[in-house]
Amino acid sequence: MKKKVLLQIDHDEHASSFDSLVAIDSSVDHLLTYSSVTPIQIQPIIHGAIFTRGPKDLNNTAAFFGGSDVGRSIELFEQARKCFFGPLRISMMSDPNGSNTTAAAAVLCAMQHTDLKDKHVTVLAGTGPVGQRISRLVASAGAKVTVCSRRMNRAQQVCDHIEKQTGIAAIPREAAVPATAAAATEESEIVFAAGAAGIQLLDESWLESNQSAELVLDINAVPPVGIAGIESMDKGESRHSKICYGAIGIGQLKMKIHKRCIAALFESNEHSLGTDEIFQIGEQLISES
Repeated sequence: MKKKVLLQIDHDEHASSFDSLVAIDSSVDHLLTYSSVTPIQIQPIIHGAIFTRGPKDLNNTAAFFGGSDVGRSIELFEQARKCFFGPLRISMMSDPNGSNTTAAAAVLCAMQHTDLKDKHVTVLAGTGPVGQRISRLVASAGAKVTVCSRRMNRAQQVCDHIEKQTGIAAIPREAAVPATAAAATEESEIVFAAGAAGIQLLDESWLESNQSAELVLDINAVPPVGIAGIESMDKGESRHSKICYGAIGIGQLKMKIHKRCIAALFESNEHSLGTDEIFQIGEQLISES
């Protein structure tokens, strides 16, 4: 039987050690890492993967696309798709900077407590890689979404993109400082904080004073956390009458989804795992637990 080989393709100077370790812990037999990859280099990498094994064995080869720049990673992923023809293809997964698996985990954590349909949801830092994906996933689930950004034009762009993809109109809102972020959540039942590492979006007084939020999820694990008063380890903890999740609490599910997706890559040679497919795998994992 052929060994399971995963190609880790990364545009950064050093391929992500996080992604490498998760792959190793996901029972991959061999991990081949490629760093500083450019679009012009993709074809020989993918052709080397699909020409070395017969079509019946290509389910034992797969590719993972990571990297810190989401746009560049997606470009490599799309370029790789163009290298396939006929049965000569391998399964691939796109998870740049962990954005797809993290967003899926955050939304699924929320869905374990409530139906998102018609809920008022605010996504702080909603124009970043994770925030965009959370916003689209909750919109697709029927929530009324407000997308916040430091710049109104960026929030509008994301809302336009969500409407184009889902047919659902989201509300853009500028939230450049904690005071405007707090104002954006005044009627929100669910709040996601999807800011960059070490950026505090709301101070601790918000957690105590906000009267509308029932469920609060913060994806930032690097101090200071995104919402002061939430602990990184929180996993459904009650704080000031709010159900709270911190980054590590969400991360436990994110890791399970990531590993399940890696395993799924070797079930066939035709999987293409992006935001929606990764979320569906997360849903299946939750239903089994």
